[in-house]
Formats: sequence, structure tokens, C-alpha cells
Amino acid sequence: MNDHSRVVENKFFFCLMTLKKQIESATLRGLKNHEELLVSTLRMLLATIRNREIEKRGKLSKQGSRAPSELSDEEVLDTVRYEAKKRRDAITEFTKAGRADLAQKEARELLILEAYLPKELPEKEIKEMVGKIVKEMGEVTEKDFGKVMGEAMKRLKGLASGEKVTAAVKKALALVI
Repeated sequence: MNDHSRVVENKFFFCLMTLKKQIESATLRGLKNHEELLVSTLRMLLATIRNREIEKRGKLSKQGSRAPSELSDEEVLDTVRYEAKKRRDAITEFTKAGRADLAQKEARELLILEAYLPKELPEKEIKEMVGKIVKEMGEVTEKDFGKVMGEAMKRLKGLASGEKVTAAVKKALALVI
């Protein structure tokens, strides 16, 4: 059984837990099973989550709010996306530098992180959604790129990467003009 399948082995149980609790639980399981890469990756993720909770607590205390400082599942998901993007960027840079060993390590960490991310839409569906947005907005030009992009990212948040959405918007606007 590989790291990825262990992370998502009991989906029913995980549905009842917050995303942060799922990550903590997987970390403990990894510790018990002596899975060093899994544990180090998830610990790094948990550290980032805790740092964001501290930032949130600081912002809330400045506002005088007594709202809970724990991150919501959506905020935790944003943190996982952030960490996954860092891994993708690192893979690219290590590959350019000829460091295949480090690129492979980052790729294995990325697999672990992707287990906590929802599946992205295929490019065809992204293009269709962007096409609908452009039609709904009516007369658009390349100058309206920001407006179209903003609406597309709002609707596709968590379902597609910014790079794919940007490419689809550029293609859609090129077809309109």
C-alpha cells in the first residue's frame, strides 16, 4: 500500500472530521507506521496551518472580535493548495537545475498533499465554463480580461488552477475579438 492510498483509506470516517483533523489523524497514523515522508510533509503542512491560525487570531484581536481563530475547512484547503503550488514550483526549479533527486522528493510530497485536494476539472469543462462567462458578459474585449478572469476564478475556485483558467480566458477572448 502506498502513501496516497493510506491517506485516503477510510473516506467515510474522514467525512465526519474537519480537514485539519484528517491531516492530524493521518500524521499520527504515519508516525505509528514509521512513514517518514508522509509525517514530514504533513507536519510541514500543519505548521503552515498553525501559522495562518496565529495570523488570523492577530487580525481578529486587532478588530476586537471574539470569533474562533481556528481555520475553516475552506481556509485549510487554501493552505493545502498553497503548499501544493510550492511543491510544483520547486519541482520545476529542481528539474531545471538538474536535481532529479530533489524533484522526485518534491513530487512524492505533492502526491501526499494532492490527496487532500478536490479533483480539478478537465480543461474541456474549464473552457466551456469560461465560454459561458464570456457569453453572459456580452460585449467583451481583451481589455476586459480582468473582469472575465475575476468572474471565472470566482466560479471555478478550487475546481481549476489559476494557470488553466488564465489560458482558457485568453483563448476565449482571442476568439471573441
